[in-house]
Amino acid sequence: MIKIKKKHIKAISDALEMAHRYSQEENLEESEYIYRKILREQPNDSQGCVGLAFVLHKKGWIDEALRYYQKALMLNPKLADAVYNLGNIFQQKGRLDEAIRYYERAIKLDPHNALAYNNLGSVLQQKGQFDEAIVFYQKAITHNQGLLSAYNNLGLAFHEKGLFQEAMECHKKALSLNPDHPTVHFNIAGSLLLHGDFQEGWKEYEWRKKMHGYKGCRFIQPLWDGSDVQGHTIMLYSEKGYEGFGDTIQFIRYATLIAKRGVKVFAECQRELKSLLRSVEGVEQVFSKDETLPEFDLTCPYLSLPFVFGTTVEIIPSKTPYIMTNPVLIQNWRDKIQRDNSELKIGLVWAGDLRHPRSRYRSCELAAFSPLSQISDISVYSLQKGEASKEASNPPEGLKFFDYTEDFTDFSDAAALIENLDLVISVDTAGAHLAGALGRPVWTLLPFVPEWRWLLDRKDSPWYPTMKIFRQPYPGDWKSVISCITEELRKKVNEKAISRDVLEH
Repeated sequence: MIKIKKKHIKAISDALEMAHRYSQEENLEESEYIYRKILREQPNDSQGCVGLAFVLHKKGWIDEALRYYQKALMLNPKLADAVYNLGNIFQQKGRLDEAIRYYERAIKLDPHNALAYNNLGSVLQQKGQFDEAIVFYQKAITHNQGLLSAYNNLGLAFHEKGLFQEAMECHKKALSLNPDHPTVHFNIAGSLLLHGDFQEGWKEYEWRKKMHGYKGCRFIQPLWDGSDVQGHTIMLYSEKGYEGFGDTIQFIRYATLIAKRGVKVFAECQRELKSLLRSVEGVEQVFSKDETLPEFDLTCPYLSLPFVFGTTVEIIPSKTPYIMTNPVLIQNWRDKIQRDNSELKIGLVWAGDLRHPRSRYRSCELAAFSPLSQISDISVYSLQKGEASKEASNPPEGLKFFDYTEDFTDFSDAAALIENLDLVISVDTAGAHLAGALGRPVWTLLPFVPEWRWLLDRKDSPWYPTMKIFRQPYPGDWKSVISCITEELRKKVNEKAISRDVLEH
């Protein structure tokens, strides 16, 4: 670090200019040093507070940055940059209502601040207010027609409203500003795959590997490109930040195809999936992320396997089950629920991981399933894990409800319980993938605009032959979806009762 001597700082203005220059050059340590020196000598210098806050924010020291921005505004409430950056911090911290207030305040101070319009739109979109978000994205573009992020965000908002053509036009405009922008390519991939254009979609999906914050391959071994590598060893792995439990379950199916090419397949996965994936045909060994790995020749992330295999909708490897469950474990769970003589035993998952960026769209509350209590002779078993599992302590009144999830060691226990149930009902999360991979009947409940893997306008899934899909007719309309499955369940109970009576007589 360059040492700044007292004689080099002749005045506060010189010091501020020097600190700002270092900040622009990404020399954050030196910039912070000077700003702190300024504030030791002049504690109430508002520009020094703003500058230090900016550096601290870039270094990831969010809370301290927030304090200095707030101090700057106490000294000078009209510092537009401080107001705008406080909006950024509150948005980053998930305090969306506070972020909105600061972005609105920033716009009042500077009505031409395109970034403030854009970020206000993104907060409103996070809250599900797509129409309002679109208005602010368009205002951002009015004030800066070269603002790529505004076109990209506008495309995402149109996408969530099901306006796919308008969304694609926005993303193409963004690419015209920067043809190599990985996030825009990634968003285009989602739209192409959702519409069943797998040939182009998988290519675009590979751009995720160039996105900011991507944490993928940490191996020195080369990526497998699908070429003939008979006699070699490959390590399949998950990409932190872009792959959840459901993705691993969905794409581990390709291990069998790789093994049939004469390749030894190792699989690295989340610890909770390790025992489950051992059952997949062709998988030689399974390792959790914290284990020492053996020697191997090649690597491939799970999410790249459809691309490597040139998968189209017509040739999806859809044979199920491709995950098997330990018979002893199945029997243990059969013994646990043997006293339940309900006509239908149903597993239920009502929420995905709350950290998922689309959690608010794909999840609902357990209370929303209260209509199921109107159906006689069914029992519901919670398969819900995570924060939303707390709702299981207060199930809908009148619903025969069981929660054994505290007895789950990992996904193998969930699988063994599912094997003893007649049906799984799940929102778009790992529970749906698990039931589908086991070849068990599963009803998957989807938001108005689903993730790409579920395609559009289908009541089935080409990935899982035993799956039936129920889609929201309007954004956020879980009531219609649950009303539909309630009627379907009532029919299913009646049909099962009639079949039993026929057999008995």
